Formats: sequence, C-alpha cells, structure tokens
Amino acid sequence: MNEMKKELIAPCGMNCRLCIGYQREKNKCAGCRNDIDIRNKPTGCVSCTIKNCHVIKENKSEFCFECDKMPCNRLKQLDKRYKTKYHMSMLENLNYIKESGIEKFIDNEESRWACPKCGNIVSVHRTECQKCGEKIFGW
Repeated sequence: MNEMKKELIAPCGMNCRLCIGYQREKNKCAGCRNDIDIRNKPTGCVSCTIKNCHVIKENKSEFCFECDKMPCNRLKQLDKRYKTKYHMSMLENLNYIKESGIEKFIDNEESRWACPKCGNIVSVHRTECQKCGEKIFGW
C-alpha cells in the first residue's frame, strides 16, 4: 500500500494520494510533483497552470501559500470546484500546511481519508471505498 508522503502533496494543496488517477491499478498517475513519469498523467495535470506557475518555478516554492498572489484566480477556481464536487478545499489544505506543517497535515490526512471499515485510503473523487465498497461520503 502506498503511504502518504510530502512528495504527493501538490503545490495547490491537492493530496495526490487521494486522487483516483494515483489510486488506479492500470495506467497509474505518479502524482503532480513527478515530472519524470508523465505518460499516465491526465492532460490537464501536465498542463496545469498552478503546477507550471512561473512564480513557483522561479522561487523554488513548494506550495502556493508562499506566493504573494495567493490565492490566484486558478487556485480559487480549483478550490471552488473541489469544495462543490468533492467537499475538499485546496485553500484549507494550504492553510493547514502553512499553520501546522506538512508532517501534521499528512498525519491528519491519513486518518481523515481512511475507510472506517478496512482502513484503505479512499479517493476524494469517489463516494465509496474502492477496496471494500463501504459508503464513505453521503453527499
């Protein structure tokens, strides 16, 4: 089982460990920060304006909260979509990381996204556990 780790937290605050693209067995995405193996990344992820932001690249920033323009329009749009569709906020994630640190964020994510029935890390993009079928989210 793949554990959560810092390398799987995207600059926007997305936890790639929770992404269905990362969790799938076939044609698995390697995560936003992996620039070596892009063949299984969705096109939108490869061309993501946040991940490819010139400020992040020039400043060697790890997360958007280190930018003076935070939150930019793209981050606000992404956050709104994820809050509406998946009940998860990139801005809340970034604020948590900024205030509490990446280690505490990862610890919190491991318990927050664990299936109560089997302990598998569930996908933010699904309402049930892919391993045991347990209904996770009631939205």
